Amino acid sequence: MFKRMNRMAIELTVPEHGDVNAAAAVQELLGGRFGEMSTLNNYMYQSFGFRNKKKLKPFYDLVASITAEEFGHVELVNTTINLLTRGTTFPGDPNTTPLRSGLDARNTYHYIATAQTALPGDSMGKAWTGDYVFNSGNLVLDLMHNFFLEIGARTHKMRVYEMTDHPTAREMIGYLLVRGGTHALAYAKAVEIATGVDLKKMLPVPNLDNSQFDSARKYEEQGLNNVLYTWSDTDYKDINQIWKGTNPENGERLRVIEGAPKGAPIPDLDDLPEFFAPGIDRDDYQRIYKKLMENL
Repeated sequence: MFKRMNRMAIELTVPEHGDVNAAAAVQELLGGRFGEMSTLNNYMYQSFGFRNKKKLKPFYDLVASITAEEFGHVELVNTTINLLTRGTTFPGDPNTTPLRSGLDARNTYHYIATAQTALPGDSMGKAWTGDYVFNSGNLVLDLMHNFFLEIGARTHKMRVYEMTDHPTAREMIGYLLVRGGTHALAYAKAVEIATGVDLKKMLPVPNLDNSQFDSARKYEEQGLNNVLYTWSDTDYKDINQIWKGTNPENGERLRVIEGAPKGAPIPDLDDLPEFFAPGIDRDDYQRIYKKLMENL
C-alpha cells in the first residue's frame, strides 16, 4: 500500500505570470516516453511482478522504494505545468474572448480540456501509454532498462532546461536532474552487484555533471545526490546492501535515510471563473459549508 502526504518534494516559486509554451515543453517530462509517468509505471509494475522477493530482497527494496519517490516526481512536474499556465487568461464576459491567449499556445488542450492544468501526455499532446512500460520479469534486464530509462529522462530534462529560462520550470528540472542522476547510479550499482559489470563508468550521460546547471547546484550542495530514501518507516531497508560506499562522481559517502524527506507545501490553485473552475462561487461555498456542518 502507499501512504500519501499532502506535501510536495520541493518548494516551487509561484509566478505572477507563467509561460504556456514552456508548459507545453515540460509536458514531455511528464507524459513522454522518458517522462516521470514512465519511470513511475515501469518501476511500479516491476515491483508488483517481482519474483523471489525474499531471496532478492535488496533489489526488490530498491525498485519498490524508488517507485514511491516517482509518485512525488509525477506530482512535482504536474504542479510545475499548472503554475506555468498561471496568469495567462483573464476573467470576463465570454464575448470578450478571455481565453484568447490559448490560440497562440503550443498546447491548446491546456485551455480546452483541463482549465490550464497538466495533461497525462507529452509535449505534442499525445497521451501517455502503457506501451512505455517495460517489465520483462528478468531482474538483470529490468535493471539495465531502468538505468537506460533514467539516462533518457536526464537527457530530456537537460534539453528542456535549455529551452526555457522560466524560474519555476528550471527549479523543478534542477531538482530532478539531481534525483534522476541518483537513481541512475543506484541502478548501475545494482547491475554491478548482480553481474559484475560496472555501468558507473558510463556516468554521467550526457557527459555533463549536474553542477553545471545553476538550478541543480544547490541540491547537490545539500547532498541529495548521495541519498536514497526508504519511503517507509518499517520496510525497504535492505537498499543499504546496494546503496553503499561512495559516490563515484564526488567521492562522498552514500546514505540511506529511513522514511521520506520533509517536502514543501503544495500551491493552492486560484479559481478561474473564465474556465468555470472550480465552478463554486461564494454563495455555493456558504451553502456547502452549512451542509457540511449540519451533522457535526
